Amino acid sequence: MADFIDYIGNGLDLGFFTTALYIVNFFIALTIIFLERKNPASTLAWIMILFLLPVIGILFYFFLSQNIARKKIFRLTRDEERLVTSSLKKQNYAIENGTYEFTTYEADMWKDLIRLNQLYGRAYFTQDNKTDIFTDGKEMFASLLKDIENAKDTINIMYFIIKPDAVGRELIDLLTKKAAQGVRVRLLVDALGSKRINRIFLREFTDAGGEFALFFPPKLKFINIRLNYRNHRKLVAIDDSIGYIGGFNIAKEYLGLKKKFGYWRDTHLRMMGGCVQDINARFLLDWRFAAKEQVEVSKVFFTPPMVAGNMGVQIVSGGPDTEHDEIKRALMKMITSAAKRIYIQTPYFVPDAPILESLKMASLSGVDVKVMIPCMPDHVFVYWATYSYVGELLKDGARVFIYDNGFLHAKTMTVDSEVATVGSTNFDSRSFQLNFEANAFMYDADVTKRLENIFENDLMHCHELTLREYNQRSLLIKFKEAISRLLSAIL
Repeated sequence: MADFIDYIGNGLDLGFFTTALYIVNFFIALTIIFLERKNPASTLAWIMILFLLPVIGILFYFFLSQNIARKKIFRLTRDEERLVTSSLKKQNYAIENGTYEFTTYEADMWKDLIRLNQLYGRAYFTQDNKTDIFTDGKEMFASLLKDIENAKDTINIMYFIIKPDAVGRELIDLLTKKAAQGVRVRLLVDALGSKRINRIFLREFTDAGGEFALFFPPKLKFINIRLNYRNHRKLVAIDDSIGYIGGFNIAKEYLGLKKKFGYWRDTHLRMMGGCVQDINARFLLDWRFAAKEQVEVSKVFFTPPMVAGNMGVQIVSGGPDTEHDEIKRALMKMITSAAKRIYIQTPYFVPDAPILESLKMASLSGVDVKVMIPCMPDHVFVYWATYSYVGELLKDGARVFIYDNGFLHAKTMTVDSEVATVGSTNFDSRSFQLNFEANAFMYDADVTKRLENIFENDLMHCHELTLREYNQRSLLIKFKEAISRLLSAIL
């Protein structure tokens, strides 16, 4: 009899627990629908997880779904707002009225994209720039160290990932040396991406006068529950005259020194000209938020910029603190305006419906659409979701190439040998909606053709994924795709 009573009691406990669990999930679902106002695909994905996997769903929600879309975390002061608004308004007015003198044919041809980036991305257009393109981590790192070594006044440096390995230590040692020489050095890293970088590791750096801040540090010392809303930008500004932006982080694998990935194929830019002021301003906005230092961002614009060339550039940043999808809209404008060719390199191809339909439409209109993805996953679910989405493109005539010479991490797109973008933004919902990103949009035939040539040279290290091959994939791969596709809105 006692055993029977225990059985009934355990059953009641289990039933009560299950009911309570679903009630909690119900209220979480209401929060997602009515308060967080995520996009429909993301909302449906969350509801599915919450009710099919109630325990796991709650854990996923608290780790992945904090919504900050309505929090303006990068506030401008009144004077900064007046300066930005006035400068953009004057430039936009001149372009609309045909009085703005473009230095290149490409900038004039793509002035609609420039205007879009001005209005949505609040991105000023500069056309006194030049750039070097790096696709090899060792070459990029050597150039960065040389520029840091030669710095005289300021070094502002931000990376999503810096690891305390031999590569990371070499960078920190040099930054320590420059701080000891009296150069003002600010180092900003993402608290999750660079979770192994701490004040103990940086003690010599800070003792020498270097300044350090974490973006979104954990509230609990060793547990960071904010897995979304990471600062994925990679930005460097040196002496207000040299800037870096792109896809490389700082660790052994990015120099091709980790056996797991082999050669690391990425794309990064070293920039000179007026756009460096915009890179620096973006850094200082992030720094002001993370370090709680009341720096005057507008000061970077008081010194006339170096005239380095005649390339037109806009630095466009985006993140979950706004609802504009700044970088995604710019990419869509490039895709829908293409007349001849679109070349895309991305490690993760998990686009939302507007981006995917834009690419399909371009391909069906006769535009040569080529997408290059890596041969190996570093995030398994994302890889199989990528495989699913490129399969859709194949059905509408696009061509897909799989890079076999190591890991492809480049985030680039070129259109019609006229306009290109390079930065930290992947072709996925995480970059478009959940991470803080930054891209350079370049209106220049020479630079775009250089990037196109790099793409075409990379094709020699690829094999093409044909529609026939894709249709012959195994049932296991189809299952992996299906599961990953269901979760794609929150990956």
